[in-house]
Amino acid sequence: MLKQELVNCLRQAIEEAQRKGALASTALPEVIIEHPQNPEHGDFASGLPLKLARAVKMSPMAIAEIALEHMSPPPEIGRVTIASPGFINFTLREDWLSRQVEAILAAGESYGGINLGKGKRVQLEFVSVNPTGPLHVGHGRGAVLGSTLANVLAASGFSVEKEYYVNDTGSQIENFGHSLYVRYLQCLGREADLPPGGYYGDYMIDLAREIIQVQGDSLLALPESDAVSQLAEVGLGRMLQGIKEDFALLNVSFDTWFSEKSLYQGGQYEKAMELLRSGGYITERENATWFGSSSLGEDKDNVLIRSDGQPTYFASDIAYHYNKFVERGFDRVIDIWGADHQGHVPRMKAMLRALGREPEQLTIILHQLVTLRRGQDIVRVSKRSGDIVTLRELLEEVGPDACRFVFLSRSADAQMDFDIELAKRQSADNPVYYVQYAHARIASILRLAEQRGIDYDDGDACLLASEPELTLIRRLILLPQIVERVAVNLEPHHLPHYAQDLATVFHSFYKQCRVVSEDEALTGARLKLVKATQIALARVLGLMGMTAPDRM
Repeated sequence: MLKQELVNCLRQAIEEAQRKGALASTALPEVIIEHPQNPEHGDFASGLPLKLARAVKMSPMAIAEIALEHMSPPPEIGRVTIASPGFINFTLREDWLSRQVEAILAAGESYGGINLGKGKRVQLEFVSVNPTGPLHVGHGRGAVLGSTLANVLAASGFSVEKEYYVNDTGSQIENFGHSLYVRYLQCLGREADLPPGGYYGDYMIDLAREIIQVQGDSLLALPESDAVSQLAEVGLGRMLQGIKEDFALLNVSFDTWFSEKSLYQGGQYEKAMELLRSGGYITERENATWFGSSSLGEDKDNVLIRSDGQPTYFASDIAYHYNKFVERGFDRVIDIWGADHQGHVPRMKAMLRALGREPEQLTIILHQLVTLRRGQDIVRVSKRSGDIVTLRELLEEVGPDACRFVFLSRSADAQMDFDIELAKRQSADNPVYYVQYAHARIASILRLAEQRGIDYDDGDACLLASEPELTLIRRLILLPQIVERVAVNLEPHHLPHYAQDLATVFHSFYKQCRVVSEDEALTGARLKLVKATQIALARVLGLMGMTAPDRM
């Protein structure tokens, strides 16, 4: 990519100046290429001379001058200038810019794709909430983050697998079964009390009624333990089906639904524990089994098996990641969890070292909470049930595209306000509407050209030389860099920001440049530019898991 070429160009210029004695020899700091805020400063800029000044004992401007003298810029660059206090600015050639329209048209739907991953296997595990209740709004944020990152990593040349870890065993599932049994009894007119810490949501009553419609009171004839077990199994199946339906509405899919129970049935749990034991990482004390994570840099050891013989969540996580890395052989694993898991991260890294893997192979992204608002008013409960606002309720009110765009609009580590009224508004102040309207406007222009029988295949993009046209092309060619940035830093919030910026520049171009006019040659060139913009907008919307409407 051009950005990397400029990095190499600067590095080679400094090294050449050092070889010739124009600059003192010193280790080069990281060479960073950025896009200037002011377009008058060019398309790319580097502050490398500012970083070198102290080491070589020269002013940044003098270093920039010397670098310029020893530089052989890439052919795409038309001008290299220096600016105070020591920046080197690069401006693209206008004829090269106009030719990029043809390159985008040739790439078509694959435009923006890069080969960063070279086929490496990456697993993304996200949401993975216990299937003991409906998805709420916070789960939706994790789902959108995970599915969007999967799209971007796939577009970046990685082999990506998306997974949902189903917590279908343990104390919470037993509690779920007991709670459902009580609701089952109550719906049949029997006296029963929910267990301490039981599931009190109205959805449990609805679930019990659904089961009664199918099975009637047949479970009353069973011993309580058998009835609880059957209800837990049936109830979890129905909850999972509801979760899958919610994800389908949100345009989220998974390649694998991995059962926690299978870790114990398939022997992964025993294999993982034996691996830790053979490495000297397991100790027995206080009637419990401990993982010696303090020997791996953690603040304290962690319990694996409680005194009652029950494995902890951490023990299951160890077996699960043993399965991911050792048995399935993923090169990298990305777990996307809620912010309440922050204390879990260090011991997961310690666990990875104990399994013989590098901690860098596991990335854990923690996403913060979502606050629902209607304008200035905070929405705390559901209108329908008086309980939490479920993801499905939000989807039904604002639609999946608005949900996805808003969930992506802030970095994962930032708390988010979701304004329901703004997300529904069909006006320019709603960024979702604004971006999709740009795509619909383009589709309208291309329909007009088709109705008038205009064939722009032979249009000459070299005619695109005005400032609004070149500004639009400059935005279009940023998409591969945005994809790379998201893939490297795992920060999908750059996608909606780019989409808004591209839409803004396109709307400005549309106001200043008549696309279909009496000038046939210029019409052909501008229609090519409009089509290229449609490709880029559709691509970024697709990466975000959103639709690209042709009419609004």
